Amino acid sequence: MAKINPKVLREAQLIMLEMLVEFDRICKKHNLQYWLDSGTLLGAVRHKGFIPWDDDIDLSMPLEDYSKFIQIAQDELPDSIFFQTTKTDGSFPFDYIKLRSQKAEIVEFHEKDRDVAYHQGVFVDIFPMLTIPNSEFHQQFYMDIFKLIRSVSSVSLHTPEGKNRPLEREKLIATLALMHQGWQKEDSKIIYGGEMPDVAAWFDYQSIFPLKKMEFEGLEFSVPNDPDHYLGAIYSFDYMELPPLDKRATHAEEMRIVDIF
Repeated sequence: MAKINPKVLREAQLIMLEMLVEFDRICKKHNLQYWLDSGTLLGAVRHKGFIPWDDDIDLSMPLEDYSKFIQIAQDELPDSIFFQTTKTDGSFPFDYIKLRSQKAEIVEFHEKDRDVAYHQGVFVDIFPMLTIPNSEFHQQFYMDIFKLIRSVSSVSLHTPEGKNRPLEREKLIATLALMHQGWQKEDSKIIYGGEMPDVAAWFDYQSIFPLKKMEFEGLEFSVPNDPDHYLGAIYSFDYMELPPLDKRATHAEEMRIVDIF
């Protein structure tokens, strides 16, 4: 992985934080739930902010709130933030949504030396979450369908051998979504929707809800009720232990501050 200038990385992180603050404002206005996820949640728990070498923000939302956000995003977001979906950016090869800043750009490792047509602003990833019955059958079904989705996904950090077959992927994602039970059954398990097949994690309902607040970069944002359970379901290593120095690298090959706004 490339070594990004620490000053540029920190500027980019603060730009991403601006996007998170704006997203949080919109969610409060429209009564939408979300929570910090993956490396961003780990950053909140371990660093009270960004992991020092992290170069994105990860968020999750219940499927229904995710769908509502898609409907309102373009009317609510400022001009400094581009709302990226397969509909707003025809070259975008992923099924989940991103907020992309107009103030800074990023080239990810899988984009290096490629002619990329989609928007490459530094970003906030937003993932939809589903509930499914708590049974061995449903857990195995979930694991199997994620494996299939990965095999027809575009190349990325977690799908380096991926093959972009959007029509096949669309059918698999819809099949998984049929299992969604809504949010009334507290014995359900919570999973990532097929739009984000990078991590096949299986969460207890009570580990996420009710959401609580946690400090991140001097501000407070929503996080799962039991962050330790949540992170333990994602990571197979001791996530509170800092990795070796040679592993503390961004996923980005290049970052540039533009800041025309």
